[in-house]
Amino acid sequence: MAEAQPQGTGRQGPGKAAGGRSAQLAHTGLRPGWTTGACATAASTAAYTALLGGEFPDPVTITLPKGQTPSFALAVEELAPGRTAAMAGVVKDAGDDPDVTHGALVRATVRPLPAGSGVVFRAGRGVGTVTRPGLPLDVGEPAVNPVPRQMMREHLARVAERYGGAGAAADVEVEISVDHGEEIARSTWNPRLGILGGLSILGTTGIVVPYSCSAWIDSIRRGVDVARAAGRRHVAGCTGSTSEKVAVALHHLPEDALLDMGDFAGAVLKYIRRHPVERLTICGGFAKLSKLAAGHLDLHSARSQVDKGFLAELARQGGAARRWRGRWRRPTRPAALQLCAAADVPLGDLVAATARDESLAVLRGAPVAVDVICIDRAGMVVGRAEPRGPGDARQPGPLR
Repeated sequence: MAEAQPQGTGRQGPGKAAGGRSAQLAHTGLRPGWTTGACATAASTAAYTALLGGEFPDPVTITLPKGQTPSFALAVEELAPGRTAAMAGVVKDAGDDPDVTHGALVRATVRPLPAGSGVVFRAGRGVGTVTRPGLPLDVGEPAVNPVPRQMMREHLARVAERYGGAGAAADVEVEISVDHGEEIARSTWNPRLGILGGLSILGTTGIVVPYSCSAWIDSIRRGVDVARAAGRRHVAGCTGSTSEKVAVALHHLPEDALLDMGDFAGAVLKYIRRHPVERLTICGGFAKLSKLAAGHLDLHSARSQVDKGFLAELARQGGAARRWRGRWRRPTRPAALQLCAAADVPLGDLVAATARDESLAVLRGAPVAVDVICIDRAGMVVGRAEPRGPGDARQPGPLR
């Protein structure tokens, strides 16, 4: 387990409040944790120190990209006879974040290489290998992301200089493995992104902020990148597994064209605005997409609510009588759909069309055609809006 908490690199003056991640943590009172990249850096630093000096530092202290200096206790260590290899392992502590890799044992095995080899990374058991283009790593490379690689190179270089003098270089093979990583990876996006055999070693700051949406949004962006690199011209952003099945059934999309959008409609739209595809299908539950239709880009229930007044106004536009619209104070969302169906008012289609036009407004003229599919809890389609491209979105009106 890590033995220190992330510390800030500066002080706030009187009456000044910290911003960004520090403010988030102070507000929630939640405990931060460490990325797999930070754990791999600590483990490889300890292993290389033992390889050169014969002893494992425990705890081992590293420096993160923003200057924090956490210390990590070693969970396992092993020095091969003749110092032909050294292995150290750190248990990942994700703090209060519901991270699937919390408690995973991240190991680094370091072996010497001939002079001039530099640092060569290998995927050990439980670490994936990249099999598709579009990621920040070449096909065939171990799924150790660029920032963790740089962190490890820098720390290994410091160890080399400590034992070999100024200018000494680290010429080593670093094999990163994660106990049970292949099993854990089934709960991540890795199989869909073409990262096979295990987990990715991730992290840009080394720190896991509890309940941060950044990892999910980053996975959305990588999903778009992979789809584009594979030549996909049509992708689907889905709010869950049921909507994903509907999108596949209707459009026959391959796995690498599917984006696990969840509640982050804005993240999908804003990234595709900068990295366009020809067509985007948005598929999700009627309630969530009614929020998108009302202009909400974060569809989480804690951050946006279904506006029944907005739905009633859509129903009016669809031909519902005033006396009938008064019943909207009581019904559930499924009942609202049933009431509209009985009155021959296509509420699902109206929500889908309005959500599509809101999406086009966010895309700001990017060359992307958008269609929307609304489903109920059983996965039945209750509303659809046909594809519409830039220049066709409605102008902002009173419903916005």
